[in-house]
Amino acid sequence: MGGSPSSSTAQLRTDLAVYTEFDLIADRKGFIGHRVLPVFEVELAGDTFPKVVVESILRNVDTRRAPRAPYPSDNWEWITDNYATEEHGFEEKIDDRERRKYRHLIEYEAICAERAADAVLRGAERRIASMIFNPTTFAAQTTAVTNEWDDYTSADPISGVAAARDAIWSKCGLEANCLVISRPVFRNLRRCENIIDKIHSEGAGQSIIQSRINDALLAEILDLDLVLVAGGTQNLANRAQAASFARIWSDEYAWLGVVATDNDLRKPCIGRTFHWSDDGSNILGTFEIYRNEEVRSDVVRCRNDVDEKLMTVECGHLLTNITTTSDGASS
Repeated sequence: MGGSPSSSTAQLRTDLAVYTEFDLIADRKGFIGHRVLPVFEVELAGDTFPKVVVESILRNVDTRRAPRAPYPSDNWEWITDNYATEEHGFEEKIDDRERRKYRHLIEYEAICAERAADAVLRGAERRIASMIFNPTTFAAQTTAVTNEWDDYTSADPISGVAAARDAIWSKCGLEANCLVISRPVFRNLRRCENIIDKIHSEGAGQSIIQSRINDALLAEILDLDLVLVAGGTQNLANRAQAASFARIWSDEYAWLGVVATDNDLRKPCIGRTFHWSDDGSNILGTFEIYRNEEVRSDVVRCRNDVDEKLMTVECGHLLTNITTTSDGASS
């Protein structure tokens, strides 16, 4: 996917694209952003699109047709929204001397390509996390849980998720289909008596092992289509400072909402990732390489062209106070 690169000097390296497969980078590192805001391919770098207003969702219509009369037709109320993609990219230098020095130890070019791709994908993950785990955006749709989900005896995540689901339904008339949590929160949920008791009541007996409580089983218990468990770490320190690691998706939040399951832009959902490929972009990163004699290096570049956009905020609800001592917040 993607057109021809616009650069006249950089060489397209499609052979390096293997290093951007989700099972090697995105899944391995717990990147879930493109599942929360699914990718929508666009033909223009910026454009407007129709979006149904919440008040028109699921409105009753009269489907009766009189003889020789036209059939009732679409009378939904629309508003116009817009997107504008931006280019993101990162470069790694493949130094001639280092490549020769370490060629018997590492695949230097492949590692540089993967590092460049990681920078692009990690940047997208950070942007999406900051949009979803955002108490300002969801100020009118936020609930602080009474007992944190690491209070294994008293926590009641099942009721908390159910209440948030009802709140979403009252706002947009749609059923939430997705819960987004960080990996430590997922581990805490597997230890909650509230969750374990529900599994027992469904006939699992006494043979419950925490490692068997996976995301699919948790989704079933919470009456959802999917639970997305986010990994991903970032270093918040500036260059030359001591490392300050934090999770991209905070342990303090859990988000429930409606994520898109098809390509119908008119259907309400929390949002999309608009991707423009006409300038050679690939959503997982287009690789190009060029020569820089000044530093005696080949330079490998990874880039894409996207706009991550929230579309219907009524399709989401933020749960806060999830962890007693949060070990990382999105930034």
